Amino acid sequence: MSSAFTTHQLEVRFGDAVALAEVDLDVPAGTSLAVIGPNGSGKSTLLGALAGTLTASSGSATVHGGGAALVLQSTDVDRSLPITVRESVALARYPHLGLFRRFSRADRDAVEEALARLAVETLADRQFHELSGGQRQRVLVAQGLAQQSDVLLLDEPVNGLDVVSRAIILDVIDTELSAGRTVAVTTHSLDDARRFDQVLLLDTTPVAVGPPETVLTEPNLRAAFGGRFIRVGDDLLLDDPHHH
Repeated sequence: MSSAFTTHQLEVRFGDAVALAEVDLDVPAGTSLAVIGPNGSGKSTLLGALAGTLTASSGSATVHGGGAALVLQSTDVDRSLPITVRESVALARYPHLGLFRRFSRADRDAVEEALARLAVETLADRQFHELSGGQRQRVLVAQGLAQQSDVLLLDEPVNGLDVVSRAIILDVIDTELSAGRTVAVTTHSLDDARRFDQVLLLDTTPVAVGPPETVLTEPNLRAAFGGRFIRVGDDLLLDDPHHH
């Protein structure tokens, strides 16, 4: 099976601070990866290195066969920024256009299909800053889909969302995988991580990587999170102070 993306001894530094180190990954095309770890463990940094928005200090991060679409977490939006939902999603098509080219029918279709798949087509003419947090996150995922990349990188896409938005985004992830694309997601949820083919448990350096049942064990979680989880019967609940 061909690889969708690989890393080799990947290290990313911000000045003297090591954000990520010693990461070796080989994720086959058409499969899924969950990246889980405590706050500040390097999860978002890994996605940034794969997307090319962050530069490796040493080692390598390679997406094979083209670039990756990176979807960040929804944050507060400057209310003075005049951009509609449709325009926000359409930004994804500009790398395909080149200088001075107008949108083609294929570009417009990609935008409208992405809006429909995230159930935000009725919001298309609304200002982006007017939306709720869950709606904004769905628009950002739609923007990622509109890029039509074979690799989709999602940074905590369902953290803190309403039930409807969470269900829609998880369904989109399943559909992308069924279509043969590759999806990598950062998460702080053990239940969500178990949905994926592989899990990378990260605490700046990898603690474990492999199938969920071999990675999400109590010894591995103790190594990554220390005492920051709670046992309730047979279940483990993460107690990461960054998250609720």
